[in-house]
Formats: sequence, C-alpha cells, structure tokens
Amino acid sequence: MSTSLADHLRSLPDESLAALLQLRPDLVVPVPADVAALAIRAQSRVSVSRALDGLDQFTLQIMDAARLTRDPADGTTSVDGVLALATAGPNPPAPTAVRAAVDRLRARFLLYGTDSALHLVGGIDEISPYPAGLGRPATELDPRTAALCADPAKLRRTLLSAPPSARAILDRLAAGPPVGSVPPGALQAPAVGADDDLPPDDTNGGAPTGSPVRWLVDHRLLVRVSGGKGGTTGMVELPREIGLLLRRDTGPLGPLSSSPPQVAATPREPKAADSAGAGQTMEVVRHTEALLEQLAAEPAPVLRSGGIGVRDLRRLARATGLDESTAALLLEVAYAAGLTGEMELPGVAGRYGADQQVLPTAGYEMWRAGSLAQRWEQLARAWLTMTRQVGLVGQRDDRDRPITVLSAEAERAGAPAARRAVLGVLADLEAATAPSAEEVLALLDWRAPRRSRGRENAHREVLAEAATLGVTGLGALTSYGRLLLAEATASEDGVPDDPLGVRADTEDGAGGAVRALDTLLPAPVDHFLVQADLTVVVPGPPEPALAAELEVVAEPESAGGASVHRITTGSVRRALDVGYSADDLHELFRRRSRTPVPQGLTYLVDDVARKHGGLRIGSAGAYLRSDDEALLAEVLADRRVETLALRRLAPTVLMTPYQGGRLLSVLREAGYAPVAEDASGSTVLTRPKTRRAPARVSVATRALDPLATPRLPLPRLLGVVEQIRRGDAAARAARRAPAVVRGATPDRPVPAHGHHDALAVLQQAVRDKALVWVGYVDAHGATASRLVRPVSLGAGYLRAEDERTEMLHTFALHRITAAVLEK
Repeated sequence: MSTSLADHLRSLPDESLAALLQLRPDLVVPVPADVAALAIRAQSRVSVSRALDGLDQFTLQIMDAARLTRDPADGTTSVDGVLALATAGPNPPAPTAVRAAVDRLRARFLLYGTDSALHLVGGIDEISPYPAGLGRPATELDPRTAALCADPAKLRRTLLSAPPSARAILDRLAAGPPVGSVPPGALQAPAVGADDDLPPDDTNGGAPTGSPVRWLVDHRLLVRVSGGKGGTTGMVELPREIGLLLRRDTGPLGPLSSSPPQVAATPREPKAADSAGAGQTMEVVRHTEALLEQLAAEPAPVLRSGGIGVRDLRRLARATGLDESTAALLLEVAYAAGLTGEMELPGVAGRYGADQQVLPTAGYEMWRAGSLAQRWEQLARAWLTMTRQVGLVGQRDDRDRPITVLSAEAERAGAPAARRAVLGVLADLEAATAPSAEEVLALLDWRAPRRSRGRENAHREVLAEAATLGVTGLGALTSYGRLLLAEATASEDGVPDDPLGVRADTEDGAGGAVRALDTLLPAPVDHFLVQADLTVVVPGPPEPALAAELEVVAEPESAGGASVHRITTGSVRRALDVGYSADDLHELFRRRSRTPVPQGLTYLVDDVARKHGGLRIGSAGAYLRSDDEALLAEVLADRRVETLALRRLAPTVLMTPYQGGRLLSVLREAGYAPVAEDASGSTVLTRPKTRRAPARVSVATRALDPLATPRLPLPRLLGVVEQIRRGDAAARAARRAPAVVRGATPDRPVPAHGHHDALAVLQQAVRDKALVWVGYVDAHGATASRLVRPVSLGAGYLRAEDERTEMLHTFALHRITAAVLEK
C-alpha cells in the first residue's frame, strides 16, 4: 500500500504535491527525507486523524461509502460504486455533491488512484474500525450468523419474532456504534447446563427465556465478541448485514445531507446588533478597569496550588458589582492580555501561605492610555487566543478540589480552536443573524463532527463569553467582531508581508476592528458639566487626560455612558497634595467645564487651599511646626490628638515620638490640613503609589490555535517539494549499493542509503532478531540514536526493545532517518 502511494505521489507534478502539503501541513514537520517517507507519514495514524478532523459530516459519510464498497480481493473501490451506495437511500444526495466529496478526499490523499481503482490510505481502519457505524461482516464474526444472513427470508422472520426490548437494542446498535457492553450475567443461560453454543429452544414460540441480549445472542442476531462468562462484562457486536437490513428506511449510510442544517433565525437589523455589542464593549472595558483598580488597592494572594482563592474572587466581584462568573472571565482575559501578573513577596506569607500576589502590571498603564476601542480590542484578542476554559472555574477537578481563577486546572489547549469554530459558524451566516445555541451546535456537528463531539458545553460557554465581551450583539456576530476574527485568522492562515510585525496596519496603528468599533462608540469628550451641588457630569467617555485629572480632583459616584463624579474637601486636598495649587484648580475647572463654575466650588477650593500647609510635619519621630502659634496651641490642647503625645519644642514647633505618617493621618481625621515637608522645609508632594507586577506579553501575539501546525506559503512549499524530490532521487541512485551498512559509531549511525533502505535494514533486523542502531528525529526536531532489537514493523511504527533498560519503544517510521546493524 505504501509503495503504491509513493509511486502515485512521484507521478504528481510539484504543484499537486504542494497543494497536498497545504491541506495537510503536518506532513512537512519535519521535512520527509524522500517520497517514500512522505507516503508513510501520509498514512500514519496521527496524520490521517488530523486530516479527518477537518472534514464535514457528509464527506466522512462518503469516505465510509468508499470503505464499504471495497473489493475484498485488492482493497480498491470505484467512484461509481461509491455513487451507487450513497444514492441508495430514500433521500439520495445529488451525484455532483458525492463527486465533490470524493474530490475533497482525493485532494487530501485519503483516497488516491483512478476513478475505477480508488485506494484508501492505511490507518483509517485503525482510527474508525466501524465504517458508517456498521459492524464487521458476519463471515468474520460467526459462521452460523453468516448462514442466517445468507437466508434473507429466515433473517426477516427472526427479526420479526424479536420481543420489543430486544428490538430496541437492535435499533440502537444499528444506528451505531455496532458494539455494546453487557453486565455480568446477561449472557448466562437461564437453566443449569445451558450451553451458549446450542441453538435456541423454539418450543415456546421464540419467547425469551433470559435477558433480551441473551435472546439476541441465542438467535444469532448478535455475536458475542468477548467476556460474558464467569461474572465478567461481555461485549456483543451487530453484524453488518443485519445493520444494513435495519437501516432500510434511512439508507445504508444513515441520513445523508450534502448541505449544513438550515438556520431558522431571522436576521436582525445590523445596526441594532452593532449598537448592542458596542454598548457592551464599553461596559467590559469599564468593569475590567474597576477590577484592576481593586487589585491595585488590595492585591490578591496566590494560592499554594496556584490561582486566586474563592474568597478573593467574591471580594472583587462584590466591590465591582459583578457576578462571580463575569469577574472570573474578565480576570482571566486581563491576565491573558498581560494587564495583570504575579509579584514575588520574599519572606511574606499571607493568610493562604502565599509568597506571590496578583496585581496590575506596567502594561496596565499603557492600556489605560489607549482609546476605548483599542482597549477592547486588546482584551478580545487575548480572549480569542488564550488557552483557558473559564467555564471550568467553580467546578471541581479529578481530586474533588475547586478549580479557581488563573489555576492550572482551567488550562485547555483546545480552547482557542473552540472559539474560532463557534465564531466561524456565526461569521458564515448572513450578517446580523442570531441563531440559537442549538442551531450553532448542529452546524458545528455537521462541519467537523470529530472535533465537536463531546464539546457541547465548551461551545455554549463560548457563545456566553462572546456576548459578555461584546463580540456578539443581540446574539449575532457584530461587524467589528467579524473583522476581529478575520484579522486573527489571517495572521494564522495567511502569508503576512510583515512577518516581524514592525509595520502598523494603518497610519494610526489601528486595525479594521478598532476603526469599525470607533465609529460605533461615542466620541471621547474633553469636558464636563459642573453642577451647583458640586457634582461633575462627564457626558460621554472621557479622554485619557481628562480621566486622569478627574481621578485626582473628584470622587466617582456612578459610571456608564455619562459618568458622575463629586468634588469634596478630601478630593481637593488630594489634588493639592499631588502638586496642584489653588490657581491650577481654578484654571482646570474653568477650562474643562462647559457650565459656569459654581461659586461654592470656588469657595471650597480657596478654603481648603488656605488651610492646606498651615501645619508642617517632619520626623522626630515627627515634628509639627507652624508660624501660627495660636494654631499650635489649639492642636496641643485638642483632646482628639492626645494619642500623639505632642509636646512643645519651641513656640512654633511641636514634637511626637510617632512617625510622620501617623501624625499626618490623626491630624487630618481631627479636621486639620497639614502637609509634609522634607529636611529643607520644602513641601513633599504626594501621589498615591501604585504597585505593579512585572510586565507580561499578551497571549494575543501567538497563533489562534496553538495545536495547529503552522501553514507555509506556496513558494516555501514548492521549495520543500524540491527538497523531497532531491532526496528521492538520491535514494533511488543509492539503491544500487547494498542496503545494509555495517560499522557505525553509537553516536553517529551511518544512514542506510535513505529512508527506503533504512526500512530494509529494519525488516532484516526483525527477521534475524538482530541489534540495530536507529537514528531518528524526536518530537522537538533534534536528532538522536538508540541501539535496539526490533520486535515488529507495521502500521507506520517500529516497535523495538532496548536491551539495556529492557523497555519497549515505539518509533514513527517517518521520523527514522538511519538504520545500521550492530557488528
């Protein structure tokens, strides 16, 4: 089989081989030594399984038709035979659709050869032993069952006599898979001395004398393939002929559909979907910033087992007004985007015994300086590419421990592929179509049944997360979400003309998704409205500079499309502490406010500024000085500050044994307005210090599917084909020399004239039970060699025993580069 495939590959033009390598990029990792090695790799179980994973349900069913119509003599089938079987059902597909599916299989070389003599590559039967969910032929299972199947009339009478419980079992197995397990005792004879090898007793009219499975086995409708005696679990199989008979209403391949399931949802108004999604993006950015500000104020300790504890997650969710699942999602996305990280705390153990804390990184400051659309795009890209399944947070692992935020137990390498698959389904529908979750799952199951099987919960989670993050709006993929997916997919599948990423997409560095979202979001404002009650209304998202100023001079009260802040004595004092003067604050309010500045605000600023710095703090512990002796006398007599143990050093100086920070806080709590000064008497400007974790790189810089093999551009693939051709020519030229090469060092075995002759050496070593040096390329691309004694050679693998360690090793034949018999 492998030789004929190799000959077929040799006969193809370079463009056809390059097209094969484009569809199956794993075939060139590493680059095969020659065409024979390429043929072996194309038939290996791993490579064939990857090729099957990308096929839709209809194409897989047509492949099963090719398997069922194989000639037992030479193992070939024909296009006409496949057509005849595929169109034998009650609702046959169009012949053109069947031929198109055959062409897809031939393009991937799962089928190869002429229309009248099609071969299936090896490995398919190992991956899927039951084509179309049908069992093996009766002749391979049991001769008496084969005799029953050879008599159609008797077979039908036996099926009609089956009791309802037994018929239900048959129908279930006929739908596939055709094998089932039965509990211990189900296959036991009901009477002592009963023999499973005896024909059933028909004196009672065929009524069951034991379990339904026992009745079916006794009447040769099921064949026991293992177990069932001595209290062990048994396995039974439904023969192929009986399964085909039971499928007479649906066709031998089951229900066939060459087109995906239809979506009944009516498309929404695109503008409404985009507006709903854009509103959600604003909320996502706001909530993410609020979460990270909470982490900056009180970092979350890292558990010994990794991740953030349940109590800290609840604290963060409660402080930001989010539910725990949304808070977990935003924390995971922020970490993936490089906005948070761990900081080591040497010698410090928190209540969890942790020596690390999660807090914002230096990249958080850069993120805050971007526009709303840019901030959202960084979060959304990180979500698309992060290998985390957030839906697992809150569940329990195999050891019955809760899975926490950022813990290793929520790591899933297939998560990016699941997000890409779900969003791909939405992107292929008409714009603004909002299918139900069940319709999306049905489409996924048709598009790639091997990949989607068993992942229904993960796909539902993707839909919920996309809605939370604003990628979808009103259940439909937004226009900017479509662009985001296209850009992420193009960076993985396409051929970038800027591989180092040094050029921006546009002059302002924004991609298509950012520009599209910018048109939907309200324009950032550079002003606010000051009310008479000293509230400040910002009629839209503030510019970064305005947001930074408001953070200092006002207290936030409510957020949203129009945020509200309030100016208080404390906020004015905080602004003076960081270096603003009274004139600076008057100028700020005059410049930013679109309404007249209330007289009360002017008085508040002047009053706080007049008191600000009237008292000066140093260290003695700490000292308190003022040019106003009466003010110092008032402080010294104030019972509210008795705990400071103040005493007079001079008419204008008081001293306390406590540090200046405590002196400052106690005096402010008592209503005074002191400021700190340094040793030279200059005012110390104070701004709240923010701790930051070390910078981290966002996961959005990596491929959308970390499990996928990188796709090479066509020019490079043609170069790879040329390299394989040269290796094949060298191997053919070297075949004139003896295949066996003796005399090699352990570190560098001499190649046996190419891959083909290396296989000949291995076959000889299997026959002679001889020791052989095997050179191979490991999973990391490094070359290595090992002295082994081959045990078997087949199915694309060499199994050999290492005599030194007495361990059995398995080598993929396509990775073997040399074989040398030991002297």
